[in-house]
Amino acid sequence: MPLTGPSLGHLRILLVEDSPEDAELMCGQMLDAGLEASFERVETAAELRDALLRFAPDIVLSDLAMPGFSGNQALEIVRGWHPDVPFIFVSGTIGEENAVAALHQGANDYIIKHQPARLPSAVARAVREARGTIDRQRVEAELMRAQRLESLSLLAAGLSHDLRNILQPLLIMPELLKARTDDPQLHHLADVIAECGRRGHEMAESMLSFVRGSRTPSERIQIAHLFEAMELLLRSTLPARVSLHLDVDDPALAVDANYTELQQVLLNLALNAIQAMPNGGRLTLRAMADPDAHGQDWLRISVTDEGVGMSAEVLSHLFNPFFTTKANGTGLGLISCKRIIEGAHGSIRVDSTPGVGSRFDLLLPMREEPAEDAPLQQPVAAGSGQSILVVDGEATRLSLLGNALSSQGYHLQLASDGGAALRWMQQEAMPALVIADAGAKLLSARHLLGEMVALGYRGPALVLEEDGVPVPLERFPKGVEVHVLRKPLEMQQVFRSVAEALAFTR
Repeated sequence: MPLTGPSLGHLRILLVEDSPEDAELMCGQMLDAGLEASFERVETAAELRDALLRFAPDIVLSDLAMPGFSGNQALEIVRGWHPDVPFIFVSGTIGEENAVAALHQGANDYIIKHQPARLPSAVARAVREARGTIDRQRVEAELMRAQRLESLSLLAAGLSHDLRNILQPLLIMPELLKARTDDPQLHHLADVIAECGRRGHEMAESMLSFVRGSRTPSERIQIAHLFEAMELLLRSTLPARVSLHLDVDDPALAVDANYTELQQVLLNLALNAIQAMPNGGRLTLRAMADPDAHGQDWLRISVTDEGVGMSAEVLSHLFNPFFTTKANGTGLGLISCKRIIEGAHGSIRVDSTPGVGSRFDLLLPMREEPAEDAPLQQPVAAGSGQSILVVDGEATRLSLLGNALSSQGYHLQLASDGGAALRWMQQEAMPALVIADAGAKLLSARHLLGEMVALGYRGPALVLEEDGVPVPLERFPKGVEVHVLRKPLEMQQVFRSVAEALAFTR
């Protein structure tokens, strides 16, 4: 009887059968029914194991009893090789009791040899069910991966927010330190602290780059300087038998990218290369210009090792989330590198040979940047005793803002929430300026300013905006001039924004 239903394509059918005549009869029945298939017959356990690896069957049909070998042994071998490959007993001696036992042992079906009409349809059904199981497992695995990525996204968002708050003093304190001393060494120390704070904030942002696909601002990076920093970072981690070699073809090579993210990519690739050389070898970082056939100038940065290399199978999964060959790996390092490079409009390529080593090539577009003179910043006028109300639930930032603005000659009133701010306004005079955090949990800056307007406030407001969460200015109450100041805060910008907001009211 011809088969119905969608085509199964070309099947590989393995027969465990000691009778060539019976095997030929079964093959003819399946071909006559419309199955497209190639067949292989085995009689022993050794032949079965060899065929499983070499022939990779879609289904196995086995006799129950054979000289020196049994169908139950064949079933055990097949299940140990691949538990999802369908297995059907085809026997002339199987009884009801044996048939039930076979199904309990993991067989998909059983067919009586002298009643073979059901064989083609049983084979087709078993193959379809097996493929359906594999598809369902793949979908479930993808769903679990998506759920893990979503969980990671939420975790990264929370950590990024907390890290920004923790690092905020590193951006505010240096300005206060420099304002209180003329010691050039302390000024240099303040600049170092401020730079660490800025890099820390960029790293917190890069935690989200691969889950939200956003770009952080670019800067002009001198590759020679980047390699010098990489050398300092790697020298302390190099095993004794690994040598580091840095090569920049042209000291003027530069690229527009995020410094912290590009450094993160190179550090990740370099550490992977070191781990791939357990017996030692040469780690090489090289940068060179690499123009293409269309006249586009590219920067090529190569990270090359002389390690164990990777197979084609590993290379095919290299940038899959959570794929790792390390016992303690997360499987997120390389996909994060790929996202960062592609976010900079570049690409990442891999070439690897087992036993020889690996090379990762980063290709980034180079653009000529015209030299521009930095705009001259006008000195910020000091305050003259104006009253400023600061409302912020982050205690560290609230205290630092109070100290910084007090040092500029302003009179400060600090409130940790909107309720405290409203109580102070009801008891004291109206401030000249209100600074409020847009992300306040109990009373948002918008609702707080609405209540203040109801109490008679008509001054300006500075609203602290979280990066990536824009403040909807159109929703703020009429009568209040709202200015936005984006976090993380830098004190010179705070001083300038305060002076501009107060000057607007004069």
